[in-house]
Amino acid sequence: MRTICVSNGSPVLPLDDPAFRRYGRRLALDFSLLVNWLDAKTTMPAEGNTYVASVKEMEEIAEYRAWLAHFYGLMPYEIGYCVGRNAALNGLEYHKGSEINVAATDLVLLLSCLDRVENNILDVADVQAFRLERGDAVELYATCLHFAPCRVSDEGFKAVVILPRGTNKPLPSGRAAPLSEEDRLLFAVNKWLLAHPDRKPLMERGAFPGIRGENIEVRYA
Repeated sequence: MRTICVSNGSPVLPLDDPAFRRYGRRLALDFSLLVNWLDAKTTMPAEGNTYVASVKEMEEIAEYRAWLAHFYGLMPYEIGYCVGRNAALNGLEYHKGSEINVAATDLVLLLSCLDRVENNILDVADVQAFRLERGDAVELYATCLHFAPCRVSDEGFKAVVILPRGTNKPLPSGRAAPLSEEDRLLFAVNKWLLAHPDRKPLMERGAFPGIRGENIEVRYA
């Protein structure tokens, strides 16, 4: 098995480690039809990540409709994907509703918890790394801070992403001034983001520099 580590020396934990229970849970449903769709229909970008929030063809796979409808309490949901070559933390986001991630390749998730945020600041010492193997599916709770997966090989990563419908759409122009400190983190629809200040693309888009410490990286050999 490939050796994987995090640049700050913290361990990369398996999903069955008790520490994961704070962030989410493993899902037993077989998502192989969605994984196979990613294999067949997506290509790896030359650099960076590609995120598509909603893909009609994925959402029309009948085998998942009833299960997902009940999972989200009959609220509308969206099925999309994230593929890319990311290997760094860069930021952490959360949503008001659970997110499902399905690994279509082996990958690492860097996670933290909302109760570790103070005055819109989170220290990277409160980030933990978890390894998912191809086919693993997890629910990330609404209080779980997460961002794009990290690759564990030169080939990059692929992941299915399922969320309440409308999440990650651009914010409307001319919206009201912030009403609370949390509003300073609102970066997209149903997306509150703490960015690492070294991540210039996020800073240039107005993200809040809410992560303190090293912009940690996942490394492999």
